[in-house]
Amino acid sequence: MKKSVRLYISGLVQGIFFRGFIKENAEKLNIKGFVRNLEDGRVETFLEGDSEDVRKMIEICKKGPKHSEVKKVEEKTERNQGFTSFKILHI
Repeated sequence: MKKSVRLYISGLVQGIFFRGFIKENAEKLNIKGFVRNLEDGRVETFLEGDSEDVRKMIEICKKGPKHSEVKKVEEKTERNQGFTSFKILHI
């Protein structure tokens, strides 16, 4: 079953390869969508894929890469957007 979620990740999550870490793990799990830094210091990611893989990806986002400090993850269920790849977006 497919699942789509948008996450807003707060904490020490910018400038430490966080987006690259998310992209690398998303591709391993065949997750489609995007990740980007927000001007308020949070990271936003849209995850779309198999329900179990999305659940695993959410747990990965809650931990973050080495040197990150994830303080809060807001999760919002979304409608499927039909992404065909996972991209790092730039503001």
